[in-house]
Amino acid sequence: MMGTTAATRSGVPSTWSAFSWIGRGLLWAVICFGLGAGALAIIRLLTGHSAWSFEASFSVGYLGALAGWLLGVGAWERWAREWLGRPVVAEGPRDWRRYLTFTTDHKVIGIQYLATFVVVFLLSGLLAMLIRAQMLNPVQPLLDAGTYNRVMSMHGILMIAVAVASIVGGVGNYIVPLLIGAEDMAFPRLNALSYWLIPPVAVLLLLSQAFGGWDSGWTAYAPLSERNASGQALFNLAIITFGLSSILGGLNFIATIVHLRARGMTWSRIPIFVWSIFVTSWIALLYTQFFAAALLMVQLDRIAGTSFFKASAGGAPLLYQHVFWFYSHPAVYVMALPGFGIVLEILPHFARKPLYAYRWAIAGFLGILLMSGGVWAHHMFVAGISETLLAPFLVTTEIISIPTGLVFLSALGTIWMGRLWLRPPMLFALGMIFNFLIGGITGIFLADVPTDIALHDTYFVVAHFHYTIIGGEIFALFAALYYWFPKMTGRMYDEKLAQIHFWLMMIGFNGTFLPMFWLGLHGMNRRIATYPVQLQGVNEIVSMMGFVLGSSFLFFVANMVYTLLRGPKAAANPWGARTLEWQTSSPPPIENFPHPPVVTGHPYDYGVPNSVHGVVPRGGTFEALA
Repeated sequence: MMGTTAATRSGVPSTWSAFSWIGRGLLWAVICFGLGAGALAIIRLLTGHSAWSFEASFSVGYLGALAGWLLGVGAWERWAREWLGRPVVAEGPRDWRRYLTFTTDHKVIGIQYLATFVVVFLLSGLLAMLIRAQMLNPVQPLLDAGTYNRVMSMHGILMIAVAVASIVGGVGNYIVPLLIGAEDMAFPRLNALSYWLIPPVAVLLLLSQAFGGWDSGWTAYAPLSERNASGQALFNLAIITFGLSSILGGLNFIATIVHLRARGMTWSRIPIFVWSIFVTSWIALLYTQFFAAALLMVQLDRIAGTSFFKASAGGAPLLYQHVFWFYSHPAVYVMALPGFGIVLEILPHFARKPLYAYRWAIAGFLGILLMSGGVWAHHMFVAGISETLLAPFLVTTEIISIPTGLVFLSALGTIWMGRLWLRPPMLFALGMIFNFLIGGITGIFLADVPTDIALHDTYFVVAHFHYTIIGGEIFALFAALYYWFPKMTGRMYDEKLAQIHFWLMMIGFNGTFLPMFWLGLHGMNRRIATYPVQLQGVNEIVSMMGFVLGSSFLFFVANMVYTLLRGPKAAANPWGARTLEWQTSSPPPIENFPHPPVVTGHPYDYGVPNSVHGVVPRGGTFEALA
């Protein structure tokens, strides 16, 4: 066991149940919130102000509450005690309760992320159903304009959170150490900390609705975000916290992939999904702080009298968009690249072919990393930026499609002439390729200045964005869940239910979002609670297909619940795959492998005579990993 892992799995036996850890976290959060808000009250009184100002007092109190929550939920017993030379508490229970504790096992943390964000995804989907119910009738809408904007804003940020963290935090945490032959992440306790930053984010977003919510969308553009209800202040704190989790996770993945690969796993033998997480982690590490900085400036304008974005006081509202999009366009690749990594990981195993243009696909990932910070202003063609910036950002946006195209062509080349095995993971992978193609083609129109000016803020943008993120990453997420579910649980799901889920989702998704391109071309604005009555017929079709899309996830939930309760045991390697994660038990033991594996070949050399990916010592001998 590596040093940090061993430290957290030795020491004093734990006497706390899983619910006691969470209860203590909540208790210390309340106490530390009071301490933080109380300290600010004293300072305000001493400076001649009233003791309480909701947004300022809540912001300072929240900093204390976040520290109290993390220490109370387990960071103190399993980490901070060591700073004072005291023994840390041992790893907690080994049954289901471990999923509710501050554990350092990367597999448990991966499940924690996945379970959390599947719930968030379903909640966001319910809000989407409410939005489509609103769009059934433009004359007698279900919601008033203010309520609709708050619902739309909540749906947007929840879905963005799912897109940013579900694959990286969930699938990545569980699978990356297994794929590279490591026994855990490089910093296990930091990994646990990254996850336990997430529950306060959810609490703040839900609690914000009690203080008026926010109606500025997930982008939170100033100056609107500086003038609306106090729920916006809670949103700002939530996203800053979420950004911290993303940064710490990215740092951990980079260290893990660089330093903990199995012996013999050179950079040219790394599985492609690991490459996608590696590049994604660099993007998250380099750019996430800019979104946090933008929201911090908004928060300071609201509570501290600064004027970063207040034009009347010398501020620059357009500055917000520059800082925001400097992160938020690279964030598209934080969402998309792991999805491509999953698809490229699955295709060779289900086509029984080597991954086509493996090195060129990696070059595509690295090209996106190098260029992702130079395209942000194409989101601002109508925002009033200098005309001298239009042509350069048009060019950089078009050029970045070249490395993206390399990744896409790698997928197509792997499928070509392959003997496709159309099991559920492969169906979702193929669906991702089809959907992302539409998202990529329509993105060209939004990259060019003349067409972007005409299509900006219409449903054309809504359709394009959903084809890129839902049609791309979320389809890939379900491909990953169906592919690695037997590894994570040791059980095999019902394939008929999985296929029903795929076909309903695929038909419902395209039936929902393809017509939105037409709506956008005919002038229907996004983020508006109603629309011209002549567009009602198409909107009714879109809503009906949206309900079909929503119903598809009922089959997914039913399948997962039934499988966890009564599903048959899965074979050790049900897909006959070559990569390391399938060469250990399902679920894997604590250390992942009985002995550290040794990699001797490429992970995708299907059809190559006598090719072996790796060997692992078992009982004093080496056993080949096919």
